[in-house]
Amino acid sequence: MDAREPAHGADVGSGIAASLLTNVSDLAEDMAQYIAERIPEVGGDAELRGLTLGSCSSNLEAVLSMFRHGIDVTAAEAPVTALEHARVMASRGHSVDVMLRFYRLGHEYFTDKLSGWLTDQIDDPAVALRTFVDLERYGFRYIDRISSLVAAEYVAELDRRQNQARAERDDVVRALLAGERIDNARAERVLSHRLTGRQIGFACWTDDRGVDLEGLARQVGRSLGSAHSLVVTDGPLGVWGWVSLTGSPRTPLTGMATEWAGGGEKVHIAVGSPHPGAAGFRTSHLEALRTRRVIELSGRAAPSITEFSDIALVDAISRDLDAARAFVAAQLGDLARDAAKERDERTTLLAVLDAQGSLTAAARTLGVHKNTVLQRMRRAEDRRGRAATIKVAELHAALLVCDVLGASVLREP
Repeated sequence: MDAREPAHGADVGSGIAASLLTNVSDLAEDMAQYIAERIPEVGGDAELRGLTLGSCSSNLEAVLSMFRHGIDVTAAEAPVTALEHARVMASRGHSVDVMLRFYRLGHEYFTDKLSGWLTDQIDDPAVALRTFVDLERYGFRYIDRISSLVAAEYVAELDRRQNQARAERDDVVRALLAGERIDNARAERVLSHRLTGRQIGFACWTDDRGVDLEGLARQVGRSLGSAHSLVVTDGPLGVWGWVSLTGSPRTPLTGMATEWAGGGEKVHIAVGSPHPGAAGFRTSHLEALRTRRVIELSGRAAPSITEFSDIALVDAISRDLDAARAFVAAQLGDLARDAAKERDERTTLLAVLDAQGSLTAAARTLGVHKNTVLQRMRRAEDRRGRAATIKVAELHAALLVCDVLGASVLREP
């Protein structure tokens, strides 16, 4: 403790502290009641009320004893009951601010009581004021130190519990993705996620460490029709997510990509198809990962949202990339070159096939004249070496693979 005013002032303060120590039990009960009346979180929690009383008693005894014997406040350590109180507050989900209110209110109570005690015990106003200042300053420094210690313990306990919950959650996710038999009720409790509805898995990733991927994943979940998404990290630049739906998912999701592109966030999202139950949790996730593989093979730079249903055929054909290249080359011939003219001709031919052979519809889709479509189509057939009416299904598939994967399956010009 800092050096205090004349010896008689110090003696008075020590005497007051000694006198209060004889009544610590009653003081602690009164302080605990004072706090409980002002913090509703204490109300019906018997364990928390008991720890609050224990903490009040331990801290009062410590601060008064230390003041009485002139022990520097930096030697103070948080009582065991105070640390346990902090751990229980963390386990109950109360905020650190609520926990620290216990100490602020305890200090308020002590200050109020101290002024009354000094008025009753000391006749000289100057001595009473000096003693009050000494005790109040010491009490404030003590509370400042102890509140920092218990706050650190609160954070440590919160981290322990969050790490434990995260590890347990990750273990359940791993078991589901491995196709292991698990207790669905326990899995739902650990994950806070229903496994009874149709499951949609999705993956989000980026190259920008500044993107709030978890926030974006929850936005994807809301767009899919669920207010709650299960989100787990996939390294520093990726997350996996799932939603459980009872109705149909909201569509389309493409508007989200446009919105994010406007915000400059370079995010890609791959979405699996809906599948029922715990098995669907795994199946939809694997579809999302396969969709991500296709997106990465395509080399897309712009933000994108891609659903597995839109690239399922490309995924199947490109599982063996060398085989996919050979298939494209066999079906397209010289049209399978990675050059601007060939790209325009492939795009035109794909538009015609998508329009079931209608040149007019293809022209409208491409925004060009019908004659331009016809000319490009003829050049495409020349490069292919045969008419577009030969092996139409194979041609359509090859053009679709080229449209999605681009240079990954094309020859150098």
